[in-house]
Amino acid sequence: MAVKWGVVSTIKAPVDEVLEFCAHHLELGAHRLFIYLDDDNQEAFRLLSDHPKIRPVLTDDAYWQKRGFKRREKHQSRQFENAKQAYNRASGQVDWLTHIDVDEFLWPEPPLGDVLAELPASCQCARIRPWEALAPEDAAQADMVQFKGFTVAQPQRRQQTEAIYPDYGAHLNGGFLSHVAGKMIYRTGVDRLKVQIHNVWVGEEMNPGQQELADVKLLHMHAKSWEQFYAAYRFRMEKGSYRSELKPNKPREEGGLSLHELFQMLDDDGGPEALRRFYQQVCAASPELIQRLSTHGLHFAADLRLADKRQRHFAAS
Repeated sequence: MAVKWGVVSTIKAPVDEVLEFCAHHLELGAHRLFIYLDDDNQEAFRLLSDHPKIRPVLTDDAYWQKRGFKRREKHQSRQFENAKQAYNRASGQVDWLTHIDVDEFLWPEPPLGDVLAELPASCQCARIRPWEALAPEDAAQADMVQFKGFTVAQPQRRQQTEAIYPDYGAHLNGGFLSHVAGKMIYRTGVDRLKVQIHNVWVGEEMNPGQQELADVKLLHMHAKSWEQFYAAYRFRMEKGSYRSELKPNKPREEGGLSLHELFQMLDDDGGPEALRRFYQQVCAASPELIQRLSTHGLHFAADLRLADKRQRHFAAS
């Protein structure tokens, strides 16, 4: 029996990015996409509503009032609430559901349904590890995206990170600016299952029966250009993945700095130019960085062709 899987995502993005995210996952075989539009994106709602496998929701004031409370201030809290509602809706429609963001793209080999079908019945959830996009040196090569990975084992990860990123690696977790925990895909219809950003709970048990999906990558377009990185920098420092309450990669007594502290230090010392030097060494697809990553088996390239997929699935857009 074929395994059906779906995606839930809370999205605030331009229409083309919303459609590309959906088209990519439809192309992979997603049976259902639960898309919660985090702004008044009427055009995206109209286009998504016409697709039989997509269930879009405009999360306006009326939506939150119907849920019984005001719109949550933190976007993470809105994600939790939307993921919870989608999980309740998904039972009977899909066998597995994953909660990912608009800048994250599943990349399974072999097909995801086949991978999930092989999991034992005791596995209630599985972890998909991220690969973080590098900025292309040539904009004409934007379809073929270069990605960096990391080693799961911590001691080896630290050694590799310091070798690959000589100026900044001591303060980076695997060389990533975003999460290394990845995202979970979990069975539907499980009583008392609660979704978090990087984990799930069933009652008092976290991630019961968890498996690592080595054949599935989560391609994360966290900072695909310097301009995008810097445009999102202040928000991420205040409320996002660089916020001050997040812990450093290694203990402070060993010289560890959080990303917030590292970026604040660079910003204070050299402003945008210092941040750009950091970006060029850590986030740009230079031949030197790709060579260092390849030496450790941590380089991957994917021909995403997102615009082509969008045209196939949303021809009228």
